Amino acid sequence: MSLKIAIAQLNLTVGDVAGNTRRVIDAATRARDELGARLVLFPELTLTGYPPEDLLLRAELDRRVEASLAQIAEAARGVDVVLGYPRVREGKRYNAAGVFRDGALLVEYHKALLPNYSVFDEKRYFEPGGAAAVFDIDGLTFGLTVCEDIWFAQPAADAAAAGAKVLLNLNASPFHTGKVPEREGLVCRRAMESRLTVLYANLVGGQDELVFDGGSFVVAADGRVTQREPQFQECLAGVDLDPVTGMPAVGVMADALSEEAAVYQALVTGVRDYVTKNGFKGAVLGLSGGIDSELTLAVAVDALGPESVEVVLMPSRYTAEMSNEDAARQARVQGVKWRSIPIEPAFNAFLDMLADEFAGMPADVTEENIQARCRGIILMAISNKSGRMLLTTGNKSEMSVGYATLYGDMAGGFAPLKDVPKVLVYRLARWRNRDAEVIPTRVIERPPSAELRPDQKDTDSLPDYDILDAILARYVEQDQSVADIIAAGFAADVVERITRLVDRNEYKRRQAPPGVKITRRAFGRDRRYPITNGF
Repeated sequence: MSLKIAIAQLNLTVGDVAGNTRRVIDAATRARDELGARLVLFPELTLTGYPPEDLLLRAELDRRVEASLAQIAEAARGVDVVLGYPRVREGKRYNAAGVFRDGALLVEYHKALLPNYSVFDEKRYFEPGGAAAVFDIDGLTFGLTVCEDIWFAQPAADAAAAGAKVLLNLNASPFHTGKVPEREGLVCRRAMESRLTVLYANLVGGQDELVFDGGSFVVAADGRVTQREPQFQECLAGVDLDPVTGMPAVGVMADALSEEAAVYQALVTGVRDYVTKNGFKGAVLGLSGGIDSELTLAVAVDALGPESVEVVLMPSRYTAEMSNEDAARQARVQGVKWRSIPIEPAFNAFLDMLADEFAGMPADVTEENIQARCRGIILMAISNKSGRMLLTTGNKSEMSVGYATLYGDMAGGFAPLKDVPKVLVYRLARWRNRDAEVIPTRVIERPPSAELRPDQKDTDSLPDYDILDAILARYVEQDQSVADIIAAGFAADVVERITRLVDRNEYKRRQAPPGVKITRRAFGRDRRYPITNGF
């Protein structure tokens, strides 16, 4: 006879304590009644969502959490509920995990190790805990840890020393490429070191720039992954444990996603949750016939449905006819509302208005930026009237070097490809076309161009994207010096120019909309550099 445990992999909303509470009670009731579970395990900071940031500093949040804990304890009887929440004890705030049984708090654990790097700043809000917390179900002893605790040996060792045979680990672990094997490898090592079965419950869903991919899993004390839940979707999964040893039975193993599939699903999840959780009616974007906007359209439709997406073609005097044809073709294939609004009248009006100011000066990037800003005005107007979120379409390569126009193609509320390097954009487009052509093949194969001056190509201003992205990965994500990058075999003049562009365009990135984090180091809350900077 096995002991049934449930993992609730949920998509929660930051700050919606009442709504999250309803989700907890519903999942606990289903775990008890449908799965026959004795315990249901929820993610880190279940009640507030993650990360709640400065909401944690509001006394009203503490009051709502206390009321919700009492509501859950009373409603979810007949099944132990293990969930995360912030808790103030003797004037100190902790990142807590509590076990509620038949109306009462049975035991509470306070997260020992507080991450304060990358996107995490938990030391701003929480005090470290550390004392082991264990409890029994029919003689089988369980221990508690929260997220970062599992990355180090001591918390698991403390739980084992206190008698635990099963470790429950509550997580809000955000996605980036390569994260799944990194997580599972680490937890497998921890299970073998401590001789504990580990149940790893992860959050799922988008929160501003972060996407949580779920993928909850179970590791036996001998280091075997015995069960894995799907990424990027909610689930309530049953886990069977031996009631004496705590060893897990082999369960369902969700397929591991390829890098392209995982990144694409992260983008879809991030767009869907940002648009819907913020109450927008859908999305609107400018469709140029270029690879970035075409991929953004595919993501938006997969996230929101074609009925909720609107696209606008905004040709100028420099737009190639094939660009219009390819944009219209994808709009028709994906079934979205679309129209063409040429920007020539607006562009001419601005040139006329500025004729005296520009007299005697040659055309330069100024006129290119005016075109981009004409488009930004049109798109923001449609966004305002329709109640649809404006999605910008720039990628990480462009944002790194400032190859974008403030208040022009950077205008908007969310940037799905903000952390996607250009080379990966092409890989994702080919992946999305794996079963049938959605993004026109010609878009993928033709040289990219902003089409803001005659016969313009991106390579007029930038090196080939495979070279550019390799340099940016070293400089932006790995913090390598200019000398180190040159020593790796890249041309000195190219490296020096690209790194100068990265440094001088921090002011643009600071004004860019948020976007989905998919690399190890994204611009925004992850990589933070001063704008005024003499380094």
